[in-house]
Amino acid sequence: MNFLEWLVSGSIAVGDGSLSVPEVVGNVFGLASAILGMRRLVWAWPIGLVGNVLLFSVFASGELSNVVSEPLWGQAGRQVFFAAVSLYGWVRWTRLRRARRAGGVDDGRALTPRWATWPERAQLLVAGAIGYAVAYLALERIGSWGPATEAWILAGSMLATWGMARGWVEFWLVWILVDAVGVTTLVQAGYYPTAGMYGFYAFFVAMGFVVWWRAARASARALPTPDGSSVPSPEGAHR
Repeated sequence: MNFLEWLVSGSIAVGDGSLSVPEVVGNVFGLASAILGMRRLVWAWPIGLVGNVLLFSVFASGELSNVVSEPLWGQAGRQVFFAAVSLYGWVRWTRLRRARRAGGVDDGRALTPRWATWPERAQLLVAGAIGYAVAYLALERIGSWGPATEAWILAGSMLATWGMARGWVEFWLVWILVDAVGVTTLVQAGYYPTAGMYGFYAFFVAMGFVVWWRAARASARALPTPDGSSVPSPEGAHR
């Protein structure tokens, strides 16, 4: 078995059982993406994209779980959405990074986080409710395992990823709600590496929230210029 075959369909022996290579490696890429996202680096998106491809193959097959035989289409479907938003986030953060550099800010970061406005939060809630309803009906119809919890994970993941692309601090809070349901669901379905990674994510999600919250608070304290005016954030015009 060559490296590519091992990456796609290999296994790692652990005690009396084994772990799926694409599931483990896909989650490692996902964790790397989360850490880079916390640091607001553009590389978070292409790194995450690799993990999305690997994890889609895991959940769409349904064959790597020792507990359920049906594909977890909610988990697989969110990888497709992640890939689409990753492309959007990649382009947007690259543009913001260039704008920051042109404005004299060369710290390597793509943007300055901010809290969403109340109209934006209302849009997230409405989109979340509609997304959950549509996801539940679709997942139930195609026979996915656990459509109620999978729909929650899928809809929440969509909102969180979109919020990250927009630079909203709230996206970390949405991830906490997704992880809380995701760990339980994946353990019940037998996807132990991914469930473990979700639990491990919780630490970085909490840390990421604090980091972005502090950055947003710092940016809100606009520095006064000699004439008494305030200095806007470099990416303000792109919001």
